[in-house]
Amino acid sequence: MQPASLATSGTARLHQRALRLEWATLLWNSIEAIIAIGSGTVAGSTALVAFGIDSLIEVSSALVVLWRLLRAGPNSSVEDALEIDARAHLLVGITFFLLAAYVLVDASLALINRTVPEGSPVGTALAIASLIAMPLLASAKRRTGIQMGSKALQADAIETWLCAYLSFALLLGLVLNSQFGLWWADPAAALAMVPFMVWQGRSAIAEARSPDHD
Repeated sequence: MQPASLATSGTARLHQRALRLEWATLLWNSIEAIIAIGSGTVAGSTALVAFGIDSLIEVSSALVVLWRLLRAGPNSSVEDALEIDARAHLLVGITFFLLAAYVLVDASLALINRTVPEGSPVGTALAIASLIAMPLLASAKRRTGIQMGSKALQADAIETWLCAYLSFALLLGLVLNSQFGLWWADPAAALAMVPFMVWQGRSAIAEARSPDHD
């Protein structure tokens, strides 16, 4: 059995790692939102503006988990940590529904209005960078969440994976439209993820409300 001092030290390191990951997520998605919305507005790209708004929803999820980590530090009691984590888990679950609702409306309107994704060198570079960075962040958050026993952090990791998927959908839509004229590829790929987003939101909220949340 580990000595108490070593266990406490390990918990503190995990907590600091989780904080760094969430601050990195918050910073990245904030910059991503500004660049995507700005470059999308200049290029007249609905897809890029939508990508930026998605980043703002990701920011809300990161803020929730940061709140959880700051409210329940490494020296908090197990009971307090579980209570705060359950609240954060519930709020992260709600952001899944916000993301699903936004994607559903935006992608449906794009299909109805036959909105063609506009190319933007800045936006394309941003999507590529996000496709590289987000899986790394998501994997690190999932591992840390499992080690900490934080369901909220694990749920936030899934939302970060969704950000990576939407980056891929944006790039795929731009390529398929420019090469084959398949203007509908981007909204169709985004719509395909809506059921998964809803399922994840329902699962997160159900787990957060479960009396054995641990």
